[in-house]
Amino acid sequence: MPRNYKSTERFLQPDAKFSNKILSKFINCIMREGKRTTAQKIVYGALEQLKQRVPEKEPLDVFNEAINNCRPMVEVRSKRVGGATYQVPKPVGPKRQQALAFRWVIGAARARKGKPMYLRLAEELSEAYRREGAAVRKREDTHRMADANKAFSHFAW
Repeated sequence: MPRNYKSTERFLQPDAKFSNKILSKFINCIMREGKRTTAQKIVYGALEQLKQRVPEKEPLDVFNEAINNCRPMVEVRSKRVGGATYQVPKPVGPKRQQALAFRWVIGAARARKGKPMYLRLAEELSEAYRREGAAVRKREDTHRMADANKAFSHFAW
């Protein structure tokens, strides 16, 4: 990256219902083919379902806790040394943690079949809140892989 590079954080509007920027980013990740209102219906419907599934907490708190439970702390990156390629564990930055958590939750919800998307998303978020489900399993697999390759951490760049 050039020395005179200035990071310009793009302006992200908070979502309409909860005035939350993280939820707005999540809606953008759900969105396909520019259909924002469809993505909003899916996310807000899932939050309504979360209100019924976890009545003791606010749905936005459950959403944030579920995303935090899916965030990876370390990941493995391929590093070529000589003729061999090693899987080197590296810490994950906060932006990438959030992006990976979003991607895993959405991917797990889309992989479920037979129900409307808002119900699948609500199920995945409630399972992630309880530290269960495919997205949390993906995080645990990533951590396990990094732990198994700890011997190659001296190759980190």
